[in-house]
Amino acid sequence: MSQENFEVIRRVITALNDRDIDGYLTCCTEDVRLQPAWTAVEGVYEGPDAIRRFFSDLGDTAPDFRIDIERLEPVRTTRVLAFLRVHATGRASGITDTGITVGQPEASSGMPTANIYDFADGKIEHIRVILDREEARQLAGRP
Repeated sequence: MSQENFEVIRRVITALNDRDIDGYLTCCTEDVRLQPAWTAVEGVYEGPDAIRRFFSDLGDTAPDFRIDIERLEPVRTTRVLAFLRVHATGRASGITDTGITVGQPEASSGMPTANIYDFADGKIEHIRVILDREEARQLAGRP
């Protein structure tokens, strides 16, 4: 099951990087929940309409946002821990997620993050974005 889940994660990240909302949603359940690291500010995105809003919010705040997969680890048959690198420049603040101000080149390595993907019936049901990889490991149930 983990290889199938890995493929779904690769497809959803490709869709996000390509800003392909429909492709993204085909990888998700109807009641998908996206819990970004900034949940306290924006809240949780729940369902297809909220995912569309997430894409719009992303385009407004970080139009060059992209994710690279470093590695995927199965936690159980319905959960995968993804170690990622995020590349983006904040439009409003002028600060990148790597701490570099606009006008300077972005660090090639990007910011290390982790996502926890929970699956139901072969589709993504819940995505949690965690900035601290050790915290993500603990939340995912990994030693």
